[in-house]
Amino acid sequence: MFFLFSYRLPSRLAGESTTSRDKESSMRNTALFAEQQVRADLARLLLAAVEVSGRPRCDIAREAQIHKDALRRILAGDRSASLGEALRILAASQVAPHAHLLLFLVSSGDHAIAWLQSDLAQFFEVFSGELPSALERVLGNQVHDVKPRWAKGTAHRVARLLSDHIDELERKDALMGDIFEVAEGGHRG
Repeated sequence: MFFLFSYRLPSRLAGESTTSRDKESSMRNTALFAEQQVRADLARLLLAAVEVSGRPRCDIAREAQIHKDALRRILAGDRSASLGEALRILAASQVAPHAHLLLFLVSSGDHAIAWLQSDLAQFFEVFSGELPSALERVLGNQVHDVKPRWAKGTAHRVARLLSDHIDELERKDALMGDIFEVAEGGHRG
């Protein structure tokens, strides 16, 4: 009789049970990681990075320490790239390797491709690398109080903060431009 109890996962709400909806959700999540699809999406990202770089593939293969035939098969999606190979290919293609691989993992291959060779990708590389230590430094003991449900709102808040910062810089640039115009006009007259 001791083992006759009902166990509920902590993430479930009271009164909620395992349903076919939960099973379908689990199956969809697993389907997202189908080997062929992941390989094809990663190959698409790596191919786009190589093409955008404008460098010959043999140079990229040499710098990435990958045989040129292996690189061709990786870019065609016929061979899976290891994590190290993917990072080296991206680095040899002169893009922010960690940012693009992280974007590929957390967002989509489309975001990673759209941000190739952009200031936004370089920003994301530094931001995502700095975030863990910044959270620990600023939050201190509160780091364990952070709730996963706050992530989406925090992301939007950081984006708004960044937008406000850009607007402020543009206002300052416009003001400085006006000051220089007045100063130049005053010296000529």
